[in-house]
Amino acid sequence: MKGKIVVLILILSIAVVFAAEEFMEVIEVVIQTNYGEIELELFPEIAPKTVKNFVGLATGSKEWIGPKTGDKENKPFYDGLIFHRVIKDFMIQGGCPLGTGSGGPGYSFEDEFPGEDFLVTGDIHTEEEAYAVYTQILAPYMQTNKEPNPEILAIIQECGQAQSVVPIMSHTVEFFKEKTGIETEVHLKKLKATVDYGTICMANSGPNTNGSQFFIVTKKEGCSWLNGKHTVFGKVVNGMNVVHKIENLSADKKSNKHNEENKAVIEKVIVK
Repeated sequence: MKGKIVVLILILSIAVVFAAEEFMEVIEVVIQTNYGEIELELFPEIAPKTVKNFVGLATGSKEWIGPKTGDKENKPFYDGLIFHRVIKDFMIQGGCPLGTGSGGPGYSFEDEFPGEDFLVTGDIHTEEEAYAVYTQILAPYMQTNKEPNPEILAIIQECGQAQSVVPIMSHTVEFFKEKTGIETEVHLKKLKATVDYGTICMANSGPNTNGSQFFIVTKKEGCSWLNGKHTVFGKVVNGMNVVHKIENLSADKKSNKHNEENKAVIEKVIVK
């Protein structure tokens, strides 16, 4: 039995570390341009998949497909790209490998729109809800029970083997409360992300079509009509003067694209 408890503790530790890595508080990024630096804070807690994608493309750790060659690439994606769409008093947009607004990394992924705080009850639909059940019901239960319920033990072991909380999602909150005897309410903290001045958001061509393109909002009153349509995954903390400089460069009124002689180039994206 002592050996089983050691194994359980190891499984719990692995899963807790996995969750912590997915929900770091903030990631600092610097976008170096030919007009100056833009410093960002990215929010994995708000948009973990989006942040992971942006960081992976920026560092070259995430594979992408060259739109012109069709070849798989593992090099920094954003270096050398331009801000291809600029609308004064609205936003500056970059991240298209073709420089036209029609290119991407060769894949797409879903939107992330967290709402206000809410109480998890009944069915478990998302990984965030599963993490809440894991940390607030399962972890305390496993740490205080020498002979855990076999059904609970099987689910925990499955999570450890998969390095994921997805196995939890095939059950209900009530199931775990009944099997563990823990009646605590399960709270899942969700953060509200608003498309506002200085935020960095994903550009898309419709629901769940995110790839590599992003925009930084320059409209000081914000863009509330874009809430629920574009994933917010960070904000500018220094360098809005550079953003406005890029915003105010002369651009073609029809294409919203800078002239060749004053185009704004992303020279490098540095993840701290």
